[in-house]
Amino acid sequence: MTHREGNQASDFCLQGSDGKSHSLQDYRGKTLILYFYPRDNTPGCTKESCGFRDLKSDFDSQNTVILGVSKDSLSSHDNFIAKFNLPFVLLSDPDTSMMQIYGAWGEKKIYGKVSTGCIRSTIIIDPQGKVIKHWTKVKNAADHPAEVLNFLKG
Repeated sequence: MTHREGNQASDFCLQGSDGKSHSLQDYRGKTLILYFYPRDNTPGCTKESCGFRDLKSDFDSQNTVILGVSKDSLSSHDNFIAKFNLPFVLLSDPDTSMMQIYGAWGEKKIYGKVSTGCIRSTIIIDPQGKVIKHWTKVKNAADHPAEVLNFLKG
């Protein structure tokens, strides 16, 4: 499914680092940021996650919830959260089902080599469940959280 801006977002159900099951319906009434990243504890993913962490109070003031999504295990997420003091839930998508639905899993090119994996991307879903912004390929992981915040601030 293509998550074009203006379309209804697809539901999902994944386990979170908080020990709970999370679905799109859980976030009705709030703006939801889903950021898809390749792997816990890698340089780009750490910079991006810490960027969202550092701006969390600004996102909170926008009535926004942040969820990170990767195929890492919940124990890997727990370690990542503890190591970098991440104040939001990370979802585990071990079979990549959600990433595939949201266009965050597929062919990508890294240093000229083609492989299949997680495509760093971000989707913002409005309080009614519609996609309002979709970055299909995030270029600069470190600067991206500020870009997301600037979009929300209009």
